[in-house]
Amino acid sequence: MTDLRYPIGEFDYLGPASPADRATWIAAIAAAPARLRDSVAGLTDRQLDTPYRPGGWTVRQVVHHVPDSHLNAYTRVKLALTEERPTIRPYEEARWAELPDSGGSIEVSLRLLEALHERWVGLLESLGPAAFARTFYHPASQREFTIDRAIAMYAWHGAHHIAHVTELAKREGWR
Repeated sequence: MTDLRYPIGEFDYLGPASPADRATWIAAIAAAPARLRDSVAGLTDRQLDTPYRPGGWTVRQVVHHVPDSHLNAYTRVKLALTEERPTIRPYEEARWAELPDSGGSIEVSLRLLEALHERWVGLLESLGPAAFARTFYHPASQREFTIDRAIAMYAWHGAHHIAHVTELAKREGWR
């Protein structure tokens, strides 16, 4: 691995999506909370406060970031399902990671992610094929996203941050 920022590679959407693609992404979203919890199990506060790469977030910040980000994604999906091509509100994720709640206990964020994903997966599993083509507009990237693209990206996003933790643990000999 040469780029510690992208331990599983950069996100690449190869749409259009098939039902099998959707099932794979939804399964990855469903599995992410347990995988994240497993990746940090038994880590000490010192380990949680270790950046996953030089200049990067700490493991603790990563754990808090995942539910922050996925909560925004869940909201964006719901907006796309209930409005015609809504323009979503971007947020300053790096600044969110600096807020005091990103320095506290990771347990509350792990529980939040579990509850959020239970709800999100239930919603996604209830949708018919046409719903996945609904869109929202992201003004910061000046791009329209289908729900298919969004769930592909967030299936990748969870695995991406879990790999930040697991790769750091391997490099440091924690596991």
